[in-house]
Amino acid sequence: MLRQYELVERVKAYDPDADEAALNRAYVYTVQKHGSQKRASGDPYFSHPIEVAGLMTDLQLDVQTIITALLHDTVEDTLVTVEDIEEHFGKDVARLVDGVTKLSKIEAMPENERAAENLRKFLLAMSEDIRVLLVKLADRLHNMRTLHFIKNPEKRQRIARETMDIYAPLAERVGMYEYMREMQALAFKELEPEAYKTIANRLEELRGRDGGQVDAIALKFKQALAEAGLKVEVTGREKHPFSIWNKMSERHVSFEQVTDIMAFRVITDTEADCYAALGVLHRTWQFLPGRFKDYISTPKTNGYRSLHTSLMYENSMRVEVQVRTHEMHHRNEFGLAAHWAYKQHDKADGQVGWLRDLIEIVDASHDAEELLEHTRMAIYQDRIFAFTPKGALFQLPKGSTAVDFAFAVHTDLGLACVGAKINGRHMPLRTQLSNGDVVEIIKGKGAEPQLSWLGFVVTGKARASIRRAVRLKEREEVAAIGSKLFDTIAARVPARIGKKAIRLALERLGMDEPDDLMYAVGASKITDREVMEALVPGCTANFDEDDEWSKHEREISIRGLTPGVGFELAECCHPVPGDRIVGLRRMGERVEVHTIDCLELASGIDNEWLDLNWGSRSHGAVGRLSVTIYDRPGTLAEMAGVFAQNKINVTSLTQTQLDHPFTTYEIDAEVNDLPHLTRIVSALRASDAVAQADRI
Repeated sequence: MLRQYELVERVKAYDPDADEAALNRAYVYTVQKHGSQKRASGDPYFSHPIEVAGLMTDLQLDVQTIITALLHDTVEDTLVTVEDIEEHFGKDVARLVDGVTKLSKIEAMPENERAAENLRKFLLAMSEDIRVLLVKLADRLHNMRTLHFIKNPEKRQRIARETMDIYAPLAERVGMYEYMREMQALAFKELEPEAYKTIANRLEELRGRDGGQVDAIALKFKQALAEAGLKVEVTGREKHPFSIWNKMSERHVSFEQVTDIMAFRVITDTEADCYAALGVLHRTWQFLPGRFKDYISTPKTNGYRSLHTSLMYENSMRVEVQVRTHEMHHRNEFGLAAHWAYKQHDKADGQVGWLRDLIEIVDASHDAEELLEHTRMAIYQDRIFAFTPKGALFQLPKGSTAVDFAFAVHTDLGLACVGAKINGRHMPLRTQLSNGDVVEIIKGKGAEPQLSWLGFVVTGKARASIRRAVRLKEREEVAAIGSKLFDTIAARVPARIGKKAIRLALERLGMDEPDDLMYAVGASKITDREVMEALVPGCTANFDEDDEWSKHEREISIRGLTPGVGFELAECCHPVPGDRIVGLRRMGERVEVHTIDCLELASGIDNEWLDLNWGSRSHGAVGRLSVTIYDRPGTLAEMAGVFAQNKINVTSLTQTQLDHPFTTYEIDAEVNDLPHLTRIVSALRASDAVAQADRI
């Protein structure tokens, strides 16, 4: 554990003007507040924040970040409040500590919700200050280093899985490869102990047999480059077990078949020397076609810059080589943290493009599952490069289509996209892009994203934006139906309904906008009676069984059942009075009433079948319809009008397919009996707005 003076000396070594007094106060503060608390290892708890602060000094970060690292657990694990932090260390430190604290607290939530909320908080906190992420990554790295002290294996597995799924990829996306590699190695050791042990043993055997082969190859490379007049540093290493495991899994090969276990790094003084060194290596040893990547001219999204190649060394040995300058190497290993050290407090530099995309995904995602799906799409996947006609470069995951490209350029462009030219040729929107493609997106007035696009887009941003747009359109359409139905409800109220009555009704129902009410009516989230009471309180008090809204109340009786035996109308076929019906009795359950031709009856072949009939006064049941309407203005209102004219109460409306120029809905509607249901189907088929209507 770092002592107080050692921590201060580390900071002063790269920042002579650092506030020594503030650092000393923060060190003493965390020791006092954590007091006698212990970690799973038995060490004093305050050793953890001090070690995290030490990791921050390795990255040469500013005093505020070091203090945040020292205090990052005080709000969560002691009686200290954010207000206390602000009083002692200022607003900026309090804000940073609060950001890290929010990320930590949610780790007690259920797994999916916790992971989703973790990402949400991460992204929003990073959008304000990237240092929140830097402290959290260092916090997680130190926790992983001490993971083996935790006795509960399930907790170790959960922490390791979370690290592998979220924290290591995030470290990679901000270019902190040193953190990423160590996190992956430690998590892999916990998640796949047998595989880790096997690969580690094989590597140990390889080391024993090669007799210093890595050092010998590095020396050969250095000699060849020195003879060409280049001053370089060459280092070699074995890939760590997780990297080898990944290659074995991806290629479906054994350890012996992984040929590029060794990797070498050539570090030069200048960018020009990088290309010169690459030329020497390619002239001296055969390079493998398709394995060369130039990340200097086209850096990765996280700012990573280097030349990558694979060479055939003696005895057909394949080795990977990376060539970069000293400055590139430092920034590649520590990424955004190194960038922050160069340009402190320059917030715009921290707002890298992929982060803006992730913030947009947070806004567009509907629930925890969607957020996890979309952000993992944005965090993972290899990249390709594509250009706009004006030469702007965009990086996308492999497999991206013209639609993904449109959303990458701008969300509004994706929403208005109707076609694409790829390298000057009109191509389908689902066309997958290749490296170097020039993509021109064609916009259309009044264009809208299609639900079918979700079948081929691959970026999280595109999927989130399409789903959001489709949901909004569906809401508008349901609200349009609700508006038509609302007019029929309002006509039954014994008063003239104006804007004031609607405003007061919204207050009584706890709604904000008239559109909210229309949507609730259209989606059957509120009953006719509740709407009428909200419009004119007390107006439904004296209504009897003949009142308008009660015409569809159910009175169902079934003949053929033993008295006292319960029954339910099956959800699969939605029988209504007038249908030929049969009962299905399973042990210990109520009798299910099905139509005689229901396909689900086959699943109950081994159960008791009952010959049933409707009671003489049976009326009122829910019939299910599939209605396809033309996708043009006014068609929804026409369909709603058909239901209103036939006095049909819609209990559920779900959009099942959007395939321009048609939209298909699944509709549950309350009807009196089979003739009533048949009439509504006929009326729908006769409407110019409806392309097809059928009972399900």
